Amino acid sequence: QVQLVESGGGLVQAGGSLRLSCSASGQTVSIYAMGWFRQAPGKEREFVAAIRWSAVYTAYADSVKGRFAISRDNAKKMVYLQMNSLKPEDTAVYYCAADTTWQIGTLPPRSGNEYDYWGQGTQVTVSS
Repeated sequence: QVQLVESGGGLVQAGGSLRLSCSASGQTVSIYAMGWFRQAPGKEREFVAAIRWSAVYTAYADSVKGRFAISRDNAKKMVYLQMNSLKPEDTAVYYCAADTTWQIGTLPPRSGNEYDYWGQGTQVTVSS
């Protein structure tokens, strides 16, 4: 079992920045990758970014590439999402997720179906 708790959401003006944090606890040794997803009202959940837990590989959605950066601190069991140049369309509930299924390959998965554990989410609202 892995428990995840997000923090850092809030209200920010367009063009501003926020940093989301995700604290992992429990069987963190089993984590293969960590991901951030988001869901806006009336829309489906979408992939934002992901990072391998024990390697340097990352993946980003095209909509956030160049603006968002995912990072991790294994010693602290934390994953971060630095969000810059925020746009109103980035408004959503952001979820942290953990994938504990080890796979052949290098890049972390982009599909939410690959992730086993989810946090409760943190609201990000970007005003225009």
